[in-house]
Amino acid sequence: MQKLRTIIRNSKGATAIEYGLIAALIAVAAITAMSSLGGKVGTTFNNVSANMKVS
Repeated sequence: MQKLRTIIRNSKGATAIEYGLIAALIAVAAITAMSSLGGKVGTTFNNVSANMKVS
């Protein structure tokens, strides 16, 4: 029973898991934002390229 109490009181593992979850959420948000922005940047470069060929 004493070992169980010691494990429950140890918060280092919980803190590491929380930081891992935060990092994962930030990574998902960054990937989502970059994929959305990447499509817009690609369209912009294609438009610029097409306008340069006409000139």
